[in-house]
Amino acid sequence: MVTSSSISLADRDFGEPFYYLYRQMSAIFIGLGLGVILLLIPTDYWFKLNWLFLILAFALLVSVFIPSIGYTANGSTRWISLGPLRMQPSEPARLCLMIYLSGYIVRHQALLRESFSGFIRPLFLIALASILLLAEPDFGATVVLMTTSLGLLFIGGARIRDFLFSFMIVASSLLLAAFSEPYRLKRLTGFIDPWSDPDRSGYQLIQSLIAIGSGDFYGVGLGSSVQKLFYLPEAHTDFIFAVLSEELGLIGVTITIILFGILIYKAIMNSNKAIEKGMLFQALLSSGIGIALGIQVFINIGVNVGLLPTKGLTLPLFSYGRVSIIVTLASLALLMRIQHEINKSSKYHKRTGIKR
Repeated sequence: MVTSSSISLADRDFGEPFYYLYRQMSAIFIGLGLGVILLLIPTDYWFKLNWLFLILAFALLVSVFIPSIGYTANGSTRWISLGPLRMQPSEPARLCLMIYLSGYIVRHQALLRESFSGFIRPLFLIALASILLLAEPDFGATVVLMTTSLGLLFIGGARIRDFLFSFMIVASSLLLAAFSEPYRLKRLTGFIDPWSDPDRSGYQLIQSLIAIGSGDFYGVGLGSSVQKLFYLPEAHTDFIFAVLSEELGLIGVTITIILFGILIYKAIMNSNKAIEKGMLFQALLSSGIGIALGIQVFINIGVNVGLLPTKGLTLPLFSYGRVSIIVTLASLALLMRIQHEINKSSKYHKRTGIKR
């Protein structure tokens, strides 16, 4: 889909139709290589050193504000530039914070369940990370980080009253952040009635809806999208779902959603099995990956079909984005490692008769 949605854009801007394909493929190879390494490392290793991931996460988030490193594009400073390499640090930072939070919950489970202080400590760090993300600004990444973190704290046993109180605070903060910037307010109001401003705030959504509607049941055929021909902005990134809908139709969309559903279901099942084996860190990490994936897919599709305002989030595994695909493949490798450890634990218990 990256090739199909970007071929015209790449040819116009770089004189190479497969420019984005080559870059995405190189990132996939890096992601697969990193995934193989992660498959070989026990997850207990990440648990023991999870405080390092907290430091790494904040180092990544702060780095975008260093003048010699931070890179600004389209009015946002979301990238860091290291020579020829340019990356968006919010993606790996989010995974690092997920690993840290999973470890924190395991270490302080009793405190989390019995006192507000055990709940507010990690939430304060997540809020600080969210402030850094909003300063870039990256509202979409902030939403994913906050909802994933609250989900993990809830699964980890946080008291309902603490959870509801913090949820209200987080929701209020996100609404305040949404209405504090004119461009965010335009996005929030523009999706409700895009035809009220079809040439500006509503343009992208209208083009997305045209693409989705043009796909009908069977689609117009792979590579035959019309909307990707400079009508639909960000067709190869945030709005690749619209191109997929146009080219593969309802059948392709249904298969895509089912595959994402299976992936999220596997993450949840991994979590349940890990809890049964007493592997709480692995259970939380698996849940966190599943929640983050599910939220990002839901938001991206919701934006493309006009259910949600534009957030600037890619569709995992489909959209162009080198750091995004590397982090996604690394996350899936962690899920596979957790499943391997669960299966290994089951075989050991079966052979010895020892219950954990």
